[in-house]
Amino acid sequence: MFQGKKVLITGGTGSLGKALTTKLLSLDVETIRIFSREEWKQVDMQNSFDDPRLRFLIGDVSDKFRLERAAEDIDIVIHAAALKHVPIAEYNPFEAVKTNIFGSQNLIDACLKNNVKIILAVGTDKAVSPFNTYGATKFLMERLFVSANFHKGQRDSKFICVRYGNVLGSRGSVVPTFIQHIKTKNKIKITDNSMTRFNITMPQAVDLVFRAIENGIGGEIFIPKLKAYNLGTLVDSILEQFDTQVQIEKINVRTGEKFHESLISFDEIRNVYETLDDYIIFENLESAKYSNNNIDFKPANLTDKYSSDKVPLITKSELCDMFIKENIFPL
Repeated sequence: MFQGKKVLITGGTGSLGKALTTKLLSLDVETIRIFSREEWKQVDMQNSFDDPRLRFLIGDVSDKFRLERAAEDIDIVIHAAALKHVPIAEYNPFEAVKTNIFGSQNLIDACLKNNVKIILAVGTDKAVSPFNTYGATKFLMERLFVSANFHKGQRDSKFICVRYGNVLGSRGSVVPTFIQHIKTKNKIKITDNSMTRFNITMPQAVDLVFRAIENGIGGEIFIPKLKAYNLGTLVDSILEQFDTQVQIEKINVRTGEKFHESLISFDEIRNVYETLDDYIIFENLESAKYSNNNIDFKPANLTDKYSSDKVPLITKSELCDMFIKENIFPL
């Protein structure tokens, strides 16, 4: 699938971009273009990988011409660029619109112009029944990518989406935030112990992207089958890593934040199929009939929305094991 291919990753200096780059380099790709607007992170990533197959392009997804140049002669695009922090998007809503919606359409147009074969967008659980600006913009991003399959004309481009929640330990997520506050202030701020979130590790997120690229025919949204954790268990498992007394401060739920997250809404269930590892949302049931024969899929066994409060919860010991395996608390 990837051998000898040229790959473009937007937002490629982020946690997912780095993990994808590591995996792709092991699969003998010809070139990986890293597209982002953060100069220092590109320099840091270039020094860290030190691989001649990497190309670094400074640019913003709001610049359509720059994206067109970045997508020239590219085989596969992974679109991970986004304005993604809920409070930032709430207080800068049109900036989120420009990046997450206009930027996504710019990328779609750039890929169509260059006849890119596979274009995958990275979505979020917050796009399901969106309650905040970030979720609303990512919902529209999904719709743009799905609809691109119907106005691509005679091109053989495939537009695919994946949808998942925060990656455990990724930059800006709750775990490194808690760790930083414990180390610098000896306290953490939490909202409600019974709040739940889906749990996905970085290797799981990378594997999902690769499965979608390999199996997608265009127009699907791939969603992994995941467990969840509640905030109280997460906090307990983090505190167990520190040999010190930590003050816990109770705060209100942030603006735009949900109590539980959903990955599939009730209204989407009728168009959902499943494999061993994933749920797949098709735009319509007719497209499901012509899906890739390489995967064994069937109508999903869902009777209610796929929500973080309706799946098995991860225990404290399981979370602690994940911290060790993913090196989230490095020595």
